[in-house]
Amino acid sequence: QLQASGGGLVQAGGSLRLSCVGSGRTFSTYAVAWFRQAPGKEREFVAAISWSGRSYPDSPKGRFTISRDNAENTVYLQENSLRPEDTAVYYCAAGPLGRRLFSGDTEYWGRGTQVTVSS
Repeated sequence: QLQASGGGLVQAGGSLRLSCVGSGRTFSTYAVAWFRQAPGKEREFVAAISWSGRSYPDSPKGRFTISRDNAENTVYLQENSLRPEDTAVYYCAAGPLGRRLFSGDTEYWGRGTQVTVSS
């Protein structure tokens, strides 16, 4: 199971660090990805990390960095210079690294954490 946390209310220009905690088996077996979904919009791939490295969408945010702490079975998403358009529910998911994961086609999802950026 996965558990996302770290969301909150922040002013534009601020930073947040989201955390995704999972089991050791999950993190040792699969890549972990972050997605977000804003009201009325489709779910969007934000970043992924595996043993082979990091993956970002074709249009990377540039302000977001994914990292992991293997000892803590935690994957982080550092968000800097936040903008109101970054407001969304952020989810973490796990699965084999590849297009299916990037498209959200996996059964392993955590509950989301709300990020709200005020202008």
